[in-house]
Amino acid sequence: MSIVVKELKPVFTKDQIDVRVREMGAQICQDYAGEPLVAVCVLKGAVLFFSDLVRELAPLELELDFLRVSSYGNDTQSSHEVCFKKDVELNLRGKNVLIIEDVIDSGLTMQKVKEHFLVRGAKSVKLCAFIDKRERRITDIKIDYSGFVLERGLDTVSIWLKSIVIYPEFSRR
Repeated sequence: MSIVVKELKPVFTKDQIDVRVREMGAQICQDYAGEPLVAVCVLKGAVLFFSDLVRELAPLELELDFLRVSSYGNDTQSSHEVCFKKDVELNLRGKNVLIIEDVIDSGLTMQKVKEHFLVRGAKSVKLCAFIDKRERRITDIKIDYSGFVLERGLDTVSIWLKSIVIYPEFSRR
């Protein structure tokens, strides 16, 4: 069965996204004022959001690092097995860490990453998500900074980014 899409209507517009990223940046700067921070980008999905957000964190003493981790493999459902494909290179001992992710749904992967950083001696570890799919959460992990929360009805709709506008995904058969 094919679906013909005449027009895509954005769930969140570029202007809404820009405003929300600025708001998140201001809140993070307020929360970490006078404190050094390590911002960790979860590759590959979060790289555009990460780039925009760290520009808003310019007032902070900031170090950047990258992590690549997966619990999905080639599937759309979590395997519950977290695989670190690339770990951070910075020494996190005694440092405040902000993990920046594109989408957090079940919370399992970020829970494991947060535990991993705490074991490595991080002073604190907070989570920042561009999209928070709370309806799919199966852990009680706290997302400290959420860009957009997908409410009931949208939680089963996949999303994709095109020119930093978020659209609902449609069948491309």
